Amino acid sequence: MSSTRPEEETVLDHGGEPHALGSFRARHCGGRRTARKVASGWPTTGDARVPILPSVPSNGESSTHGGPLRFAVLGPLQAWRGDVRLDLGPVRQQALLTALLLRPGTTVSRQQLLDGVWGPEPPGTGAKVIPVYVHQLRRRLELEARSTAGSVIVTDRGGYRFDARSVRTDLARLREIVEEAHSARDSGDLAAAVSAWTAALDLFHGEPLSALPGPFAEAERLRLSEYRLVLARDKVECQLWLGRHAEVVAELFALSATHPHNESVAALLMRALYAAGRQADALSVFAKVRRRLVEEQGTEPGGELRRVHEAVLRADDVLLVGAPPPASRSTDRRPPAAGPPRRLRDELPVDVSGFTGRDHELDALLAPVDEQAVTVRAVDGMAGVGKTALVVRAARAVRDRFPDGCLFVDLNGHRQGREAAVPERVLRRLLRAVGDLTEDDDPSDVEGLAASWRAATAFLRLMVVVDDARAARQVRPLLPAGPGSLVLVTSRRRLTGLDADRRISLAPLETDEAEAFLTGVVGGTGSDPECAAVRELARLCDRLPLALRVVGARMQSRPPWALERMVARMADDEHRLAELAVEDRSVEAAFQVSYDQLPDVQRRAFRVLGLSPTVSFDRLTLAGLLGLSPSAAERVLESLVETSLVQEAVTGRYRLHDLVAVYARRVAAAHPAEVAAARAGVFRLYVAAARRASDWGPVAFPTGPRADTAPFAHGEEATAWLDAAGGELVDVVAQAAAVGHVDDGRRLAEGLCDYFTRQGRYHECRTAVEIVLPLTERLTDQRMVSQLRTCMGIAYGLQGHYGQARRWLGEALRMSRRTGDVLEQARALGSLGIFANAAGEPAEAAALLAESADLSRGVEDDWLAVMYLANVGAVHHQVGEKDKAQECYAAAVGLAERIGRPRILSKTLFRMGTLQLDRGRHAQAADALTRAAELAERVGDVPLLAAVLGRLAAAEECLGNPAAAARFHAEARAAVGGRPGAGLKAEIRNRLGWRQAATEDLVQARDRFERAVARSRTASGELA
Repeated sequence: MSSTRPEEETVLDHGGEPHALGSFRARHCGGRRTARKVASGWPTTGDARVPILPSVPSNGESSTHGGPLRFAVLGPLQAWRGDVRLDLGPVRQQALLTALLLRPGTTVSRQQLLDGVWGPEPPGTGAKVIPVYVHQLRRRLELEARSTAGSVIVTDRGGYRFDARSVRTDLARLREIVEEAHSARDSGDLAAAVSAWTAALDLFHGEPLSALPGPFAEAERLRLSEYRLVLARDKVECQLWLGRHAEVVAELFALSATHPHNESVAALLMRALYAAGRQADALSVFAKVRRRLVEEQGTEPGGELRRVHEAVLRADDVLLVGAPPPASRSTDRRPPAAGPPRRLRDELPVDVSGFTGRDHELDALLAPVDEQAVTVRAVDGMAGVGKTALVVRAARAVRDRFPDGCLFVDLNGHRQGREAAVPERVLRRLLRAVGDLTEDDDPSDVEGLAASWRAATAFLRLMVVVDDARAARQVRPLLPAGPGSLVLVTSRRRLTGLDADRRISLAPLETDEAEAFLTGVVGGTGSDPECAAVRELARLCDRLPLALRVVGARMQSRPPWALERMVARMADDEHRLAELAVEDRSVEAAFQVSYDQLPDVQRRAFRVLGLSPTVSFDRLTLAGLLGLSPSAAERVLESLVETSLVQEAVTGRYRLHDLVAVYARRVAAAHPAEVAAARAGVFRLYVAAARRASDWGPVAFPTGPRADTAPFAHGEEATAWLDAAGGELVDVVAQAAAVGHVDDGRRLAEGLCDYFTRQGRYHECRTAVEIVLPLTERLTDQRMVSQLRTCMGIAYGLQGHYGQARRWLGEALRMSRRTGDVLEQARALGSLGIFANAAGEPAEAAALLAESADLSRGVEDDWLAVMYLANVGAVHHQVGEKDKAQECYAAAVGLAERIGRPRILSKTLFRMGTLQLDRGRHAQAADALTRAAELAERVGDVPLLAAVLGRLAAAEECLGNPAAAARFHAEARAAVGGRPGAGLKAEIRNRLGWRQAATEDLVQARDRFERAVARSRTASGELA
């Protein structure tokens, strides 16, 4: 009898570093990896602000181990903790850090990081390498004594977010200095502006992000290099106005050498040479640039360079060397005004009190504008999320930068009881605001009014706030023409048809921000009960600023206990929206305007999405709810995302914010037939997915939806879809039971049994069954009465609770015998046999398995046949009959391959490999175990994979391959991660029906076993 057992393997020692497992065949079996193609291009980060970086030391030698975390990106990537320079690891790891660092506060998915760092040639492990790099970065960035729980790299919604609140960067310092330079230039202090720009350029210490690989780093490198050139041009422009012509000539020659096709640099060089009395040299520069452009690019110089050339020929001192008037913009080219100065208009609304949070969004809106063009920034979001308040706060912060006025336009795109503003009326008002409306303007000619508006603003530097737009076409005619102007637009829709350099999709406030806002409004003593009530009110308001303001207004000047009463009233979804209304402010009314503007198909989709049994959902969920094709459902979802009624949580997964979901269910209640059809469709989808993901196969589910009719190509696809629901699957069972779909709830609990148990989620499996078991009297599918008890027995047995497993399985057997359900009798008997063997009773196991086999022949369940063969082989193996075990395993493998059940095939191959290892056939053992490992990894059975890898390591040791053996041991430890070793050992033993030593007398057990097996032979002599 063999002494080697899977639970003895050292793979169950789960110590060591985490390791991301990729494709088993790609790692070990010479499998070919196919490079994934990605779309070209990578989005740049924009100019989101981050904290200031003071000067950093040039070496890492210091005894200081504390202090702030600082980064330098304007050259090679470097980091310091206090005065200690940090080792950031390999360049790919640094590139990943850069992709997070330069998008502070933004959640970046693993796929985005993979695309940004590796581009079209990802590593063989795919996105699994990302957590490994993040783990290493956290260790390098944090102090040794600190926990990574406070890391600047935060795990968030399927990706990672860089928390820059306590971090300093040279890029942030650069922007501060540049802002000082702009302010000095605006005030006429050109010398101070030159000094500031010089200091800004001194922050660059080589090529930005030099040597970092990947599309993201390359795009940022180009952007920062271009920004550096812009700063140099701005500095030189001011130096020319100050008459410092000689000192800039050498610098401009160097710039023109590194940027030979940049016409702006060439124009500045010509102006400097002309001012220095070198007119011929200036004309020579033009000739060289023109020749280079014509010969290399086939194009003539642009307008700016031609104008400078003509000015040099005419000796136009005003254009070439004239200084700007004091305290004016250097880009101001407007002619001097005639008559008295025009009174500037400031139409910005009053700033709201109690404005909280939104620091990152404000930084994005306050970023420097393009001095040579009109800058447009758009803010979208759901009703009541605070779009107007954010834009007004930003506009008031920078209004001094716009000397020609700040205008505000409300387009009433989503105002209840208000007509949307027509473009003609808006344009006339804007023209009147800048004093340029004439009687010649046709009040009905939109194009003519828009042309007049552009002409009137061509030499003005304006800020225009356009609030509550419904579509991009409403906004485009309102854009001013003056360089350096800024337009801020708000809308509930994503105005993708509007060219904008920043798009901000506004979400509800963070939890702490919402609580701080509500506390500031309602006041109070700050006692623990009050804080708890405020926290719960903020949650019930979904952290939506409009809802918080309404609740705050109602709670002002109320006694402290009123908070708890409001919590109680709002806890009921039926009354929550009614509580969120005061005078002309109503959350429900705000939602209704958005809903009323939807086309019919989107309205119907929005209503049924409120019935989704999970918080997040995908296109298949909506397809099930509405009876649409997946592609049609996806189009509807994307259109609802554009309206901000639906949020895309991660790629391909969507959700409704809590209050929006409450409103959706409220409007759905008026359509009872639609609700009934939607619920039936979505529960049917979940049942089909669970059955498709189960290794048991379609014969195991003779009633209800067929597993092979689900919209999943194979079991792995169904498993991945269920994985996306996370821990909400039990809630789906509960909801089905609660709304009267009892059969669907029970079928789902049954179908999820195999899915849950192979992932070790036994508690969820039992909870799902316990929800529906008490509803027997409402059940129409009586088969489920016994099958659900079988599921409970399996869940208990796999955890080693054999007494409870036998009670549940015995009850299932008695019920199925009373009803004459042969399939359920066979299942219950087979499960009892497996756990009898695991409990060390092989003869009892053989008798039960033989009886199960007798019954299973009548129902033609191939999965049961494989299970019987594999477990009979295990008993033969356990009592020392290796030839007979080999016969059983070979028959089981052949049948499992024919029916295509990867999990039971993996388990059988594991047993086969273990048997070959016991017999000293190490090469055959390695072959069988390699196949078993591939299949276990494919189906995500972690205990099975750990056991297989452990036996594979033993096979490699016997074959004289210690390095391979060590590698398999390490991967086994990585597979089990932090799961308790003792619990995992029991789990592996119970899953595989294997015991270290039988408790029966083996001679007597073998005799009883032989008689039991003989009874199960078919007429042809083959094992059933």
